[in-house]
Amino acid sequence: MMRALTIAATGMEAQQTNVEVISNNIANVSTTGFKRRMAEFEDLLYQNVTRVGTQSSEAGTILPTGMQLGLGVRPSGVTRVTTQGSLTETGNQLDLAINGRGYFGIKMPSGDIAYTRDGTFKLSATGQIVNNEGYPVEPGITVAPTATAVTVNTAGQVIETAPNGTQSTIGQLQLFNFVNEAGLDPQGGNDFLETQASGTPLQGIPANPGFGTIQQGYVESSNVNVVQEMTNLISAQRAYEMNSKVIEAADQMMQTTTQIR
Repeated sequence: MMRALTIAATGMEAQQTNVEVISNNIANVSTTGFKRRMAEFEDLLYQNVTRVGTQSSEAGTILPTGMQLGLGVRPSGVTRVTTQGSLTETGNQLDLAINGRGYFGIKMPSGDIAYTRDGTFKLSATGQIVNNEGYPVEPGITVAPTATAVTVNTAGQVIETAPNGTQSTIGQLQLFNFVNEAGLDPQGGNDFLETQASGTPLQGIPANPGFGTIQQGYVESSNVNVVQEMTNLISAQRAYEMNSKVIEAADQMMQTTTQIR
């Protein structure tokens, strides 16, 4: 069987993966704190017909190039691009955006800490600051039911205002950094868990060296660029079509061979 058939098939499969990654990016264009993904590929092993650098004659001459035939392509990974998304003002006092590096910590029912860039927080029935799933933000911070306002400064200090106008600090938000952010394990719901690839989290206070600042009344938008994704989608579609054309051409060549009398 012609190598072109299997080679082009790997190309079609690779571009199918590429389109799936792009479609997920476009689907999450409005997801708070979402980071776009990028499919990466690598070539497959080469079949050596004549190996480069081997001796080509008794006189000791060496092949300058050789002859290696590639066997196609395969996906090597899907990388999360962790560039900063734009900050969008909401006016909600419990909407918090991280401007710079870091993740919020969320205490899961299992006891594990999940990490997120989604700062759309709410108050529970007991006044605790929680995420959209009702899971508390680390460390647990509770607002008094009589508080008239909640202020979070750029350093992550949570300050409540009493009915008489006095203010008091009720908690300090923490941020978490990772050596390899792309190694975090996505869990859905805008949450991630640490892995051996991400390394252990480094905990710190917002605005400290190496950590971002907190912007109250803002959320971090997705860093997906729709125009770029549409361009990538068209490019992937064209590459898929070209690989299908290779299969058609190889099939026609094989038909010609079988028709030789």
